[in-house]
Amino acid sequence: MTVEIDDAGTGDLVGDAFIALHRIETGKIIYRTIPVEMFNEENWKNKMPYKMVVDLVKDGLAELDFQKDKEKILLCRGNIFDKVREYFNEEGITYEPAIIEGKLQDAVEGKLVSHLREDLGVKSKKLTKKSGAKRYYVLFNWLCQDFFRREKFVKSGFKKWNTVWREKAIEKYKRKQYYMKKNATKNQPHELS
Repeated sequence: MTVEIDDAGTGDLVGDAFIALHRIETGKIIYRTIPVEMFNEENWKNKMPYKMVVDLVKDGLAELDFQKDKEKILLCRGNIFDKVREYFNEEGITYEPAIIEGKLQDAVEGKLVSHLREDLGVKSKKLTKKSGAKRYYVLFNWLCQDFFRREKFVKSGFKKWNTVWREKAIEKYKRKQYYMKKNATKNQPHELS
């Protein structure tokens, strides 16, 4: 039997991230959450998300009754699984690096998008299951609409966040506020003398 393991959201700007395990033969998929707080500066610096993923994978494999002597794992190549690969090697667990596509990838990316829409309130129709630059900017624009209230959802441990993107987000937020205020005053009724 084979278990696939994949992630979603570990490289996205905002929100929780997810790990999913899929027993191919039965179709069973289980999810585990990495809270956004694990990606703050201190936790990120101490590699806490990587350590947590090992525990999440162990827990998921236990739930699937994984038997290391009889089964193999197809493990996503993403760097969030670096410590998981170390753990598998130490424990003698057979795994293959894999590009995860199909049912599991669709499911775990769907879990992320549901979280972003339902829990964070991202309404953009441009938000899709496809990761990458397009999704990054959808989430960045959402963040900038109400920056100071939404900053708590940012994975603030990412180096570029603190060196580049945070300032850009604040600038964009302030420009939006300026134009909203300007348009509000322009649309005010004027008294006739």
